[in-house]
Amino acid sequence: MSCTTLLVGKKASYDGSTMIARNDDSQSGKYTPKKLIIVTPQEQPRHYRSVISHVEIDLPGDPMRYSAVPNALEGEGIWAGAGVNAANVAMTATETIASNERVLGADPLVVRRPAENGRPEQPGGIGEEDLVTIVLPYIRSAREGVLRTAELLEKYGTYEMNGMAFADVNEIWWMETLGGHHWIAKRVPDDRYVVMPNESGIDNFDLADALGEGVDHMCSADLKQFMERNRLDLTMRPLQEGNAGTVFNPRHAFGTQSDADHVYNTPRAWFMLRYFNPRSAKWDGPDAQFTPHSNDLPWSMRPERKITVEDFKYILSSHFQGTPYDPYNVCGDTSMRGAYRCIGVNRTDFLALLQLRPYMPREIQAVEWLTFGSNVFNSFVPFYPNTDKVPEYLSYTEEDVDTDSFYWSCRLLAGLADAHFMSCKFHVERYQIKVMAEAHRILSEADRKVREIAGSCEDYCDDLKSYAGLDEQNNEDVQTDVRTSVQVQAVIDDANKALAGMLKEQTTDVMGKVLKETSNHMKNAYARSDA
Repeated sequence: MSCTTLLVGKKASYDGSTMIARNDDSQSGKYTPKKLIIVTPQEQPRHYRSVISHVEIDLPGDPMRYSAVPNALEGEGIWAGAGVNAANVAMTATETIASNERVLGADPLVVRRPAENGRPEQPGGIGEEDLVTIVLPYIRSAREGVLRTAELLEKYGTYEMNGMAFADVNEIWWMETLGGHHWIAKRVPDDRYVVMPNESGIDNFDLADALGEGVDHMCSADLKQFMERNRLDLTMRPLQEGNAGTVFNPRHAFGTQSDADHVYNTPRAWFMLRYFNPRSAKWDGPDAQFTPHSNDLPWSMRPERKITVEDFKYILSSHFQGTPYDPYNVCGDTSMRGAYRCIGVNRTDFLALLQLRPYMPREIQAVEWLTFGSNVFNSFVPFYPNTDKVPEYLSYTEEDVDTDSFYWSCRLLAGLADAHFMSCKFHVERYQIKVMAEAHRILSEADRKVREIAGSCEDYCDDLKSYAGLDEQNNEDVQTDVRTSVQVQAVIDDANKALAGMLKEQTTDVMGKVLKETSNHMKNAYARSDA
């Protein structure tokens, strides 16, 4: 899938949260209906079979509850996309990336081979269809997310190149697959953000750390030998340094720098970096330090100011505003209009931002900001994932177009507004501002109520199961904590319901306004009314 990822460390975010987000985009000309669900331990499979690769995996017997954004229609598998589990660990998977021919020749992808000529079927490896489902319910930290995924990759292999992100309240890890079985992972520095637009992104990697203590880097155990055997390290070093050192550029060793990258991938990274660091480098003009074609764009940078939820929505909805490449540009020289692939593209299926707030009680520590369809025209809405209930407006997506579904409402709104962008733009902008402002208000009120009920993060247990085996003298404390948990859950579910209700009301309202605007611009319009 063609996607765009943004990761923000806790010291680079506006409130100290770790935040990871990804646009999940379909292939050109294709649109995949999506929905938000909660998967309970009872619903999680114990034996998994991939629809695409036919790989079969026995899963652990102790899954946690988790949120997911799967395909709404059957046929191509689950594609859970992104979510947060009951331990407040977040995962988004995957960002489709690429390995060069040297890597693919040394460690071929594990592609399914159908049965033929008397030869039995050979299952393929794991891929985007599978990863959230087979990893997220079983991890209790971001680091564990990397390690579990690595174990699965090394055992089953993969049939595609993927990048994925894991976060807990303390740290974020970014992981990239290399060929069929190899991988690397790097911790996102706390004071930095990372941009990932469908290409191998990590540009600096310490092999000694990865093969040693693994503080900020992890990798396949045999990566050093794999690189040496296949001459993958392209670092130029003085002759006196002798053999390859421990720090190298993975983008050169494993990635691509193709002409296609220069119209599809690097322009998106350029625009994102330019937005968050407008004064840190010269981005425009004949003497620009970085351009949309630059192969050396930084994987991570320290932003010039702290990054907000609104920044996530803006940049992952962007279409090269303020540049000659904006497909909606009608001013000046329009010869470069639409030259590059936008971040906010027409075929986005969903955008999920997973925010983990260390200053909140664990029940409301995680907030999942979600929207569907083309991000230029939709609005974020927050959702507390620590629940078994999802409002119908977010969870209901069928094959038939239906305005009782947020997914279809977003698709309709974009399809109407795009054709008359300039005249519909102010309706959409007002809608986006109103929804976000009201969402922050509802979220803040629910946060306040939960904090009042809980008293502090330490005042109640992590799981009611932890009370099993307590003696009779603690029974009163148990009952108090049970009541507290029920009260907190009621606040969470009421807030989610209120957020979905507000979202439906505002989305219906803006669709009406945009419909009237576009109807006035129909080709068969005529200025004169009845005589």
